[in-house]
Amino acid sequence: MLAGGRLSDRLLRAGLTPHSFPPMTTNVLILCTHNSARSVLAEGMLNHWARKLGRDVRAFSAGSAPSGRLNPFALDVLTGAGVDIAGYRSKSWDEFIGDGAPEMRIVITVCDSAAAQTCPYWPGSPVTVHWGYADPSNALGGDAGKRLAFELTREALGYRMLQLLALPLARMSNAELDAALNDISRN
Repeated sequence: MLAGGRLSDRLLRAGLTPHSFPPMTTNVLILCTHNSARSVLAEGMLNHWARKLGRDVRAFSAGSAPSGRLNPFALDVLTGAGVDIAGYRSKSWDEFIGDGAPEMRIVITVCDSAAAQTCPYWPGSPVTVHWGYADPSNALGGDAGKRLAFELTREALGYRMLQLLALPLARMSNAELDAALNDISRN
């Protein structure tokens, strides 16, 4: 026993309870190769729904070979859905492995090529899952076809992000979270 009694007793005497501390933010990193479309749509939808639902979840996106620009169709459909895109940019996954990088609880790949790559070591050993989506940039039908493909991809990603947000993330072990995220991938 520590001097002064059990730690829990000392915290209670100091007026602190487990509810005195804010819950830790659940950080989610979403990856695709160029970080210009699908990963940005997922980041936007997860942050949007987390804010609306009052969930302490923060999404980030990155790519293994970032294009350096965001697809204008992705920005259009996010803005049209009321998503705040301020500060969004195409970035490398290297930003999330160095000193000072936020520790991730979940890493999601949304394109098959990123899922097939050897990913860096992520600090904190997050749960990883692949939720593959076709690239809406390759849709047929000119701009109208692309816009529709981006909107449908945004809606599908948004639905999965709502399913993620419905999970009791703070109470789940990594094994439970892995199983739940893989269940979502099959829906």
